[in-house]
Amino acid sequence: MTLNCVVVDDSAIQRLSIVKLVENHPSLNLIAEYSSALETKNGLNTHQVDLIFLDIEMPVLNGFELLDVLNNKPQIIFVTGKTEYAFKAFNYDATDYLHKPITRERFNTSVDKALEQHRLTLDFNEEDGEHIFVKSNLKKRKVYIKDIKWIEALGDYVKLVTEENSLVVLSTMKSFEAELPEGKFLRIHKSYIVNLDKIDRFNSKNVEVGAYEIPLSRNKKTQLVDALNNI
Repeated sequence: MTLNCVVVDDSAIQRLSIVKLVENHPSLNLIAEYSSALETKNGLNTHQVDLIFLDIEMPVLNGFELLDVLNNKPQIIFVTGKTEYAFKAFNYDATDYLHKPITRERFNTSVDKALEQHRLTLDFNEEDGEHIFVKSNLKKRKVYIKDIKWIEALGDYVKLVTEENSLVVLSTMKSFEAELPEGKFLRIHKSYIVNLDKIDRFNSKNVEVGAYEIPLSRNKKTQLVDALNNI
């Protein structure tokens, strides 16, 4: 298994040290190196990337701000000279957090984590059914698509409502929507995405999922009718 990766750091010297570690690792394939978050954002539009080695303190856009504007995030290993960002990095679902200077042994341990996470993502079991992984309450949780009822916006978080419980996940609605399979979910309101299979009834103002009423935007009704006719 090989991970396609990029290195992002505004310091040429620091970037070179990570590039050397990447090039000497048998399970990593260096796609590109970037000196800014803006370059990275543009580059990710043209390259399929599994892993980013990402510096945090950069001009114009820092590492966290870059992640805020990405729709589909690869795995992230933060690389920084400061320790105070560690907790925030964890909230961004980082695979690991490397503190400069980085030893080869510590680097390899970090890559092992990324490889394991990649295997976990690819481990699709037909008997279990289609699923996604989310981080809630500092733990990775496996959620089956068929069990999701709806997703609700909560500021910088989203609430994932399932058949069994509710999970709060650090994500934007746009980013979370991109993780869901096409044709099975619809954003019916700026604050709600609903599983089409869970809809019992609807009118011009609301969608009913069991005993719950979810607001339906006026301009989404036609799209909802079309979506329900195609499932």
